[in-house]
Amino acid sequence: MSETPPDHLSNDPRSKFYDEAVLERGIGIRFNGVERHNVEEYCISEGWVRLPVGKALDRRGQPMTMKMNGTVEAWFLTPAGETKE
Repeated sequence: MSETPPDHLSNDPRSKFYDEAVLERGIGIRFNGVERHNVEEYCISEGWVRLPVGKALDRRGQPMTMKMNGTVEAWFLTPAGETKE
């Protein structure tokens, strides 16, 4: 596995950008210079993140999200080859 996180990643298993192996390593996200811990989906090349809006849910029971544009930086929290216990 490479040391650079994917360009586009989602934590929703229904998304085509979902990757469980990558999510197990943990991803850190910095959006507009602020480290965020509630990012649902991100795209580095297009410069956006999708963040939940309060505790509101849509009609399918999924959290309502808001797409915000800006500078996105991503990194792995766990080095390659190390398992999280």
